Amino acid sequence: MEREITVRVDGTARRLTVDTRTTLLDALRERLGVTSPKKGCDHGQCGACTVLSGGRRVLACLTLAVTQDGAEVVTAQGLAADGLHPVQQAFVDCDALQCGYCTPGQVVSAVGVLDEFAQGWPSAVTRGPGAPEPGRAEVAERMSGNLCRCGAYVNIVTAVLQAAGRPATDPEVSR
Repeated sequence: MEREITVRVDGTARRLTVDTRTTLLDALRERLGVTSPKKGCDHGQCGACTVLSGGRRVLACLTLAVTQDGAEVVTAQGLAADGLHPVQQAFVDCDALQCGYCTPGQVVSAVGVLDEFAQGWPSAVTRGPGAPEPGRAEVAERMSGNLCRCGAYVNIVTAVLQAAGRPATDPEVSR
């Protein structure tokens, strides 16, 4: 069965007809030519396909395209519409990439993580009451769904902390 949908991708409304079993990842890459979300595992285990939908992180390989009818989807490419996004700049500054395959998903996930901090959402490692503060443990926990086979994790966490405005000398950052 096919269905016509309209998805706003990186600020542009895109109308397409998709099989109801088509994933958002396949619709983006194969139908719309948006290749910044990567197809890694196709099982929701690596995070290379992470995009923002309505401002929240989603795994595009596990999301059906028909569920995004009318949604605002932002990819790493869309974050850089007017020059590098502060998270992208932090990844460059902190050398938080090696082969680059996972980088778009990592960057988009990091943007989502920073929004979670801004909204005061706790994680599994949040200590005590009140809004969580960005620190190494919090960022590592929140970014744990994004895998990097090159092992750039230390620099990725540092980049997210830089984008959050946390100085490297902060004791919570060094944990």
